[in-house]
Amino acid sequence: MSYKHLLYQKEDGIGLVTVNRPELLNALDSRVFTEIFKLFQEIEDDPEVGVVILTGSGQKAFIAGVDVSGMKDKSGVEIEAFVAVARKTGDRIFSLSKPVIAAVNGFALGGGWEMAMNCDLIIASQNARFGQPEISLGIVPGGGAMQKLARTIGLARAKELVYTGDIIDADRALAMGLVNKVVPPESLMTEATALARKLLSKSGVALSFAKKAINSGTAMSLDAGIDLDETFFARCFDTEDQKEGMKAFLEKRKPRFKNK
Repeated sequence: MSYKHLLYQKEDGIGLVTVNRPELLNALDSRVFTEIFKLFQEIEDDPEVGVVILTGSGQKAFIAGVDVSGMKDKSGVEIEAFVAVARKTGDRIFSLSKPVIAAVNGFALGGGWEMAMNCDLIIASQNARFGQPEISLGIVPGGGAMQKLARTIGLARAKELVYTGDIIDADRALAMGLVNKVVPPESLMTEATALARKLLSKSGVALSFAKKAINSGTAMSLDAGIDLDETFFARCFDTEDQKEGMKAFLEKRKPRFKNK
């Protein structure tokens, strides 16, 4: 399938998704959200892809936010329909059975930061900038940022970022636990690809189980989350990858996983 606002290539098990609206700093609208949803659904069903990298076109922005020009005159009812499309897309990325790495190459603001937070891991360029500046437009974040920030960095810091709309640099995002690694701009895709290859060397089944357990468990009580861990741990022992992994360990060699 071809896409107007996305670039997509896959190689050696890695799917690279690039939001391609550099003239608008890769801003999101309903058409872009719909394309991202369709592409990630295609990736979900593609056994040739084991890890995904999401990035933005150009050097200025990962995704600078939502296209304000297209939403400024909408009513609350119209915005609810727009948010439904955006949430469906974010949920598709968040629940993908395969790891998703955000390679943040510039501004990740508003809906752009929310898109990055839907990914499993975030590698940020030193020139990356993060923020939820909605408050300065007379609105609040609508794509899950308020809840996810509070759960990730605590109430005080989440409220600070949302209430002030301040934009923070990559180093502060790293210190706050919002990104996994900060690298020079010229090394961003090399680092993201190296991480993707590292994940590809693991069991795809185990990675999928781990992602489901962590994502679902954070919304549960500790006891319920541990029950979920136990369930997925036991399910691993019905997979070929568990047999291969333990056999390889005992034979002192690298495992050859089949993701089954």
